[in-house]
Amino acid sequence: MRATPTPAENLLLRDRLILGGGLVVISALGWLWLLIGAGTGMSSVAMTTVAFPPPAHASAHMSWSSLYWVIMLSMWWIMMIAMMTPSAAPMVLLYARVARNAQARGQRPRAAVPTGMFYAGYLSSWFVFSLGATALHWSLEQAGVVHSMMMWSVDRQLTGALLVAAGLYQLTPLKQACLEHCRSPADYLSRRWRDGPGGAWRMGFQHGLYCVGCCWVLMLLLFAGGVMNLIWIAGLAILILAEKLVPAGRALSYVVGALLVGVGGWLLLT
Repeated sequence: MRATPTPAENLLLRDRLILGGGLVVISALGWLWLLIGAGTGMSSVAMTTVAFPPPAHASAHMSWSSLYWVIMLSMWWIMMIAMMTPSAAPMVLLYARVARNAQARGQRPRAAVPTGMFYAGYLSSWFVFSLGATALHWSLEQAGVVHSMMMWSVDRQLTGALLVAAGLYQLTPLKQACLEHCRSPADYLSRRWRDGPGGAWRMGFQHGLYCVGCCWVLMLLLFAGGVMNLIWIAGLAILILAEKLVPAGRALSYVVGALLVGVGGWLLLT
């Protein structure tokens, strides 16, 4: 006679629901951290504006201590986690489902599904991006073109150049190739599958690199609208999610690219 499953075993059978809920919680905590200022000592509400380009206040140079470097790196990475987790969720959930099904058929060893390692690998790729973004943030701030407190561009030429660069990148084959990868998670898993926790981490990291390749120039638009501008952050997150999930995501990327080039060109020429 088969034993009645315990409550814990019944809960584990709903791992997809648990995993989805966990991703929601992680993303929500990231947004909450941004809302309260991400450790910068500034109010995110004060750094949020609907005006574009944002007001060009004068900005004094501010030296970064070692602690402030850590705070800024943490801010960038947690921001990437909050923005990118929703669009990564379909891939993470599909990975967990494929691994569980393979175990049920005896094609994989009976062990805990290393979905956490897959997600950790994905986040590691965005940590690498955050390192570069933090260094660029420091450079732009020292050059006096990004406000040290409000964290947005105070130089019209920089704002225009960022928009044009992002718009042109939207139209490139590299952007479209990375976007197509992000829109086809099943194809990626079938081609790049690796067993074990280490293989899961590597798969997640490689998938994250494709996402970085798809979105890194769009992320640099945070300097144009405000690194801690909640409206700008949410707008970019929604755009990235739409590009990856809606049926016309590829066409949307072209339309957005043309609009960015147009607005950026107008800022540069006026």
